[in-house]
Amino acid sequence: MPALPMPTACPVTGEPLEVMRLQAPGSGVAIEGRFRPNEFALLPSEHVEFLRLFVKVRGNLKEVERAMGVSYPTVRLRFENLLRALGYESAEDPEELRDEVLSLLERGEIDPVEATKRLEGFRRR
Repeated sequence: MPALPMPTACPVTGEPLEVMRLQAPGSGVAIEGRFRPNEFALLPSEHVEFLRLFVKVRGNLKEVERAMGVSYPTVRLRFENLLRALGYESAEDPEELRDEVLSLLERGEIDPVEATKRLEGFRRR
């Protein structure tokens, strides 16, 4: 049976799942307990894909912009969202991020619903 991506939330309640068992496929040895996954293991898939690309281009946001075919402000915003998802403090000025969102909206790269969602996210910080 092929390995599947690790689920991170209960499909019924949405609560975070705990890793309780690890097993070596070859030997069958199993270790049971309460294990804490690292912060990268708990990222949603869109953040994981962004992170993979970011590492692949050696942290060059301009290269991420080219590879994704989106504007630099969009890449910066996605990077900031990734940092927040990881629990890292963002050194970005909220006013600058707001201007980036409004710029994306003005160019038609995001719709008003997405712009509102992003702007509300800045207010909750």
